[in-house]
Amino acid sequence: MAIARLRQPKEVVGHRLLFEPVQMGDAEFILSLRLDPAKNRYLSSTSPDVEAQRRWIASLEDDDSQVYFLIRTLDREPVGTVRLYDVRGSSFCWGSWILSDGAPRSSAVESSVMLYAFGLECGFTSAHFDVRKANEKVWQYHERWGARRVGETELDYLYVIDEAAIRAGLDHYAARVPDGVHVRWPAAQT
Repeated sequence: MAIARLRQPKEVVGHRLLFEPVQMGDAEFILSLRLDPAKNRYLSSTSPDVEAQRRWIASLEDDDSQVYFLIRTLDREPVGTVRLYDVRGSSFCWGSWILSDGAPRSSAVESSVMLYAFGLECGFTSAHFDVRKANEKVWQYHERWGARRVGETELDYLYVIDEAAIRAGLDHYAARVPDGVHVRWPAAQT
C-alpha cells in the first residue's frame, strides 16, 4: 500500500474546470476573492497587501505539506481557489475553497469531485475539515456528501469523511464529470 502524501501535480482536469498550482501572478485574483465581503464572511482574515500575498505564494514553492490550487475554467479563466493541507496519516484537510461569481454552474460539485479524486490518487483514504457554524449552506453540502460531524469549537463544526463516503459521492456525482478526473503529473513524478 502506498503512503499517502501530497504531491504537486501539473494540473488536475475535470469536465469544465481544472486545478493548477498557484503562481505568483495569481496573487491579485486570489486577493480579490479573499477580500470580497460576500465571500470572506467565513474565512480567516487576510491582509490586503498584494506583496504579502505574493510572499505567501512564494513560500509554498518548497512546502510539501500543502497544495494550493487556482481553479480555472478549461479556457484558463480563473474562477476560484482550494487548498489541501494538514496531513494526518491517511487524511488530508481541505479549505480556502472560494468560487468567483463567474464560475460555471455546478463548479462547487465539480471542484469537490476533482479534489476528492486527487486526494485518492495521492493515497489518502479520508479527509477532515472545519466549517463555520454560521455557514449553514456549506456544512449542509458536506453532510450531503457523507461527511460526519465529529466535534465543534466555538466557531466551527469539525468533520471527517471516510473513503466509503468519498467513493459514494464520486459515484453519485459521476455525471458531473463524465470523462472522469485526470491528474497530470510533471514528468519526474509519473
